Amino acid sequence: MNYRTLGNTDLKVSLIGLGTMTWGHQNSEQDAHQQLDLALDHGVNLVDTAEMYPTPTHAETWGSTERFIGTWLARTGRRADIVLASKIVGPARQPGGATHIREGLTRHDRANIVAALDGSLKRLQTDYLDLYQLHWPDRTTNIFGQREYPYVDDPQAIAIGETLSVLAEQVKAGKIRHIGVSNETPWG
Repeated sequence: MNYRTLGNTDLKVSLIGLGTMTWGHQNSEQDAHQQLDLALDHGVNLVDTAEMYPTPTHAETWGSTERFIGTWLARTGRRADIVLASKIVGPARQPGGATHIREGLTRHDRANIVAALDGSLKRLQTDYLDLYQLHWPDRTTNIFGQREYPYVDDPQAIAIGETLSVLAEQVKAGKIRHIGVSNETPWG
């Protein structure tokens, strides 16, 4: 397996990452554990998940993917062997959005970031994440394949400075090593 440094971090990640968004819907916990074992046997070290997984997201299953990874970590003790990335869900503005997560309070403000991160760490049975990402920005944006997005003034959007400040505090506290954003436009 080949590895690369991820951006401006000290993280060395495999060129192939293990995506987990179907675990808990299309795949069982046993399937998830077998896929993790096989991936690591072949040199994959990047494991990507999110608090809202599996997809499609439902009140009955959200968080299952992180729980499956957590039980695998508890069973194998291989936390140091993986680069673990997770994501905080953004505002549930779209029909079918993740309104069941934190009772629909999915903004990128202090209370929700801390609650989401602590929930992810608990489900994952770890005390830190290598990479914590905003699944999508707090402001209105074109995500999940929407094209030709027109600008929408969004007075309810949490200022990115506030979000970054809270994330920086979590880095300083040792809960996160690096931060990122998953679904964003190339122009921001």
